Amino acid sequence: MQFQFNTDANIQGDDRLAEVAETVVTSALGHLTDRLSRIEVHLADVNGAKGGADDIHCTIEARPEGMQPQTVTHSDANVDAALRGASKKIRALLDSEFGKLGRR
Repeated sequence: MQFQFNTDANIQGDDRLAEVAETVVTSALGHLTDRLSRIEVHLADVNGAKGGADDIHCTIEARPEGMQPQTVTHSDANVDAALRGASKKIRALLDSEFGKLGRR
């Protein structure tokens, strides 16, 4: 599985943050990572230097093998919370999609 990490100009996307993001997302997905060809994580600070509640947006796109890409977005007060929230959402979405396939 490939992992791609992107940030906007307001978030410093260094190697350490990319490593943390990969760890958070892959641990949240657990065994589902075997069924994915790629994960893309995008972090953006919508208010820039102004700050404010829920101004960090995390978008995760998962590309399951043989299926359409699945995308979720979560907004929170800081990068870690946004990553964890989006990770939980993508896990729930993929569990649902793979569950539908199993019922057919």
